[in-house]
Amino acid sequence: MKLDDFDFDLPEALIATRPARPRSSARLLLAQGAATRDLSVRDLPDLLGPGDLLVLNDTRVIPARLTGTRTRQTPQGEAVARIEITLLEPVADGWRALAKPLRKLKPDEIIRFSDALSARVARIENAELVLSFDATGAAFDTALAEVGAMPLPPYIAALRAPDAADHQDYQTVWARNSGAVAAPTASLHFDEDLLARLTDRGVRFAHVTLHVGAGTFLPVKVEDVTTHKMHGEWGEVTPEAAQAINDTRAAGGRVIPVGTTALRLIESAATPDGRVQPFEGVTEIFIYPGYRFRVTDALMTNFHLPKSTLLMLVSALMGQERVRELYRHAVDSGYRFFSYGDASLLIPKGS
Repeated sequence: MKLDDFDFDLPEALIATRPARPRSSARLLLAQGAATRDLSVRDLPDLLGPGDLLVLNDTRVIPARLTGTRTRQTPQGEAVARIEITLLEPVADGWRALAKPLRKLKPDEIIRFSDALSARVARIENAELVLSFDATGAAFDTALAEVGAMPLPPYIAALRAPDAADHQDYQTVWARNSGAVAAPTASLHFDEDLLARLTDRGVRFAHVTLHVGAGTFLPVKVEDVTTHKMHGEWGEVTPEAAQAINDTRAAGGRVIPVGTTALRLIESAATPDGRVQPFEGVTEIFIYPGYRFRVTDALMTNFHLPKSTLLMLVSALMGQERVRELYRHAVDSGYRFFSYGDASLLIPKGS
């Protein structure tokens, strides 16, 4: 299975740099078996019904881009360097991060971001470092919200800078558990009105947490995709969420994760016979064609990058040729791609 099998031509004009407003006005490509329909996300209640369960990732994106200063005493006086930090993921003794320029930093030096937030360089490892902040918990969240910028994906950041609107746009309406540095983007299409209409329709919800890391944007560098090593991300499936999924399956309903992050997590928590168990830890699951899905009946997701692991995942669910057909249709029909783009509802034949 070659990397080029997952390539396609995408005009840059189709890369969305802003979300649809309102959120649920985004377009929705329905792929149900061999049938294809062009709809809107607001049509979702007409496509789902009582007994269906939407699995939602409740991770909260932190404003992970920071700019601070490092002050160093030299024989010539104070030397001040401007440092740009991108937080990657929490670790036992702080946050793993990228620094630009990294050569301006040494272990134990302090980077000051504001009067309320600074960090000590705990250690430097290759091209990364670990930062130990002087604030924790709610105080850290508050200080970070004041000085940080949202970590827009590289394909958006290359086209425009983050701004104040992204603090709301790049966050789901049910975001609760802080720790992600990228959004579960299929969930960005939901607003309170859509959630209420789905509830009235009898659709139920289960919340899980997967802290999406910067590794989600790493390219696949091996030609044989089956040898690719997936990055790890921390996730949790609570006993309540596991029970909701298992009850839905027992009753004959459909389990539909919203986004590839929720899908990867519940598949990680599932036994070979399709029963989901409570889970807390790091998942490195890599789903590509040939994978046997354990609990997923359908998937709502955005349109993904060429040659990406996420494109491989949807190809595993729907079949490679079917996904090629769907992406040709999406490009020809002017669907908007990637994090702020339009959505698809993928229902394999027989679901």
